Amino acid sequence: MRARLALWSCDIELELREVVLKHKPQAMLDTSPKGTVPVLQLPNGDVIDESIDIMHWALQQRDPNRWLSGYNQEAASLIERNDDEFKSALDRYKYADRYPEQSAETYRAEGELFLANLNQRIESHSEGDKRGYLMGEELSLADMAIFPFVRQFAHVDKPWFYATEYYFLIAWLDKLLNAELFKRIMPKYQPWQAGDTPLILNRASG
Repeated sequence: MRARLALWSCDIELELREVVLKHKPQAMLDTSPKGTVPVLQLPNGDVIDESIDIMHWALQQRDPNRWLSGYNQEAASLIERNDDEFKSALDRYKYADRYPEQSAETYRAEGELFLANLNQRIESHSEGDKRGYLMGEELSLADMAIFPFVRQFAHVDKPWFYATEYYFLIAWLDKLLNAELFKRIMPKYQPWQAGDTPLILNRASG
């Protein structure tokens, strides 16, 4: 999701190949033997198969919404913590039946340490009715790199999440979920098969 957010924000035209991971096309595995999504193959043949690296690549092409304006070592460390510590807790919370060593509540509590940090950050950048973001008063790469994972965490048990006292985090999440950018990248597409007519996506095509 976050790779597609960056590609659309930066108005990068691409050929989309939707895949079902239970039935990975051979062309995907030939391109990236990792067998995970997303995978971006550049016109020169180079392959990027990490979502955060795709985001950075897109923003290096153009950054019309200034996502990189708030990017520094602190932001990089926050994203790294999300991709490591928080994602680990999220996976175990979301699929607790696969990790019977602890309860879902225990895994949720581990993830909450990161949620509390995010909530505090947003609160510190908010004033009155004006709600801030993770790195300041403006939306940045850190927000867009982290918000899809918070969305997943919240959706495991939405009544619980929306009953918490993470008021600033909840408002931040809802604002991003209701943004036009998020709505643009959410349509579902038919899984790609060899021989299909290329599906070209850009802002003009929606």
